[in-house]
Amino acid sequence: MLGKYLGFFSNDVGIDLGTANTLVFVKDKGVILQEPSVVAIRNDTKKVVAVGNEARRMLGRTPGNITALRPMKDGVIADFEITEAMLRYFIGKVHHTMKFAPPRVVIAVPSGITEVERRAVRESAQHAGARDVVLLEEPMAAAIGVGLPIVEPTASMIVDIGGGTTEVAIISLSGVVFSKSIRVGGDEMDDAIISYMKRAYKLMIGVRTAEEIKVKIGSALPLDEELTLEVKGRDYTAGLPKTLHITSTEVRQPLLETLNSIVDLVRNALERCPPELSADLVDRGIVMAGGGSLIRKLDLLISEKTGLPIIVADDALRAVANGTGVVLQNLQWLLKSGAS
Repeated sequence: MLGKYLGFFSNDVGIDLGTANTLVFVKDKGVILQEPSVVAIRNDTKKVVAVGNEARRMLGRTPGNITALRPMKDGVIADFEITEAMLRYFIGKVHHTMKFAPPRVVIAVPSGITEVERRAVRESAQHAGARDVVLLEEPMAAAIGVGLPIVEPTASMIVDIGGGTTEVAIISLSGVVFSKSIRVGGDEMDDAIISYMKRAYKLMIGVRTAEEIKVKIGSALPLDEELTLEVKGRDYTAGLPKTLHITSTEVRQPLLETLNSIVDLVRNALERCPPELSADLVDRGIVMAGGGSLIRKLDLLISEKTGLPIIVADDALRAVANGTGVVLQNLQWLLKSGAS
């Protein structure tokens, strides 16, 4: 009865707790927060100094007594206490009556995480101030968020490429026919670019610079007009600042290993798909979501390797968060979507 009473005053929230970014959907308002999953802490006291955008600006720039870190790794919690502090900050930022009327929270999690990891997410949210916590698998959330007709007796296939994980799922009649998650995503692409720059140019660059290279000139296939970007870093040999120009052609090579892993995941899912549902996918194709789906011509690469049409979702970055919002708006999804 008390929970029902508090429900009148609380704004329930949906959270896409990503390795790279966290998005928060507030019921009846939409996605109102999108910030990096980064926390800056003071080394001696472990006190949180900054969270989100402010903390990301500190990556690679902090003095010795402050460390900026990402408490999520491969889509799961790597640091329990820091994740709790981050969740508390994000929930408090969108829910000003949290102490008086704690919100119910729907959190999207990778489909491949263990029960221990699920419990860690649930407990972090509860300690951060959530009244109730519902966990929703990310591929189902993404499918709901992009508006796939998952309740129909036909196949819908979603590929969600995030910072720490790539998820694929084939869905029919509101259930998951097949799903698989690999801990490969945008972070591996960044790491590959950092290694390439060090190997090819003896240039040391940080994660922020690697991400900028990936976003601005990264591609899966040759472009009609190849791109060029100025990159600044530190010369590995001389130890001095250095500036050079690189092209999308050379950046493509270090990205290929990660991109091929994603292609193999999609092909594996198609091989496991029942024949009747495979026929549906020939016409309907595959929908891609998540930040990684925005890599130039990745959709064409997957289409070439599978022979199926590929559609990149209109709001790919917010697909999972929008899916948690649909669940909040319609409680029946809690029973039909695999939430727990």
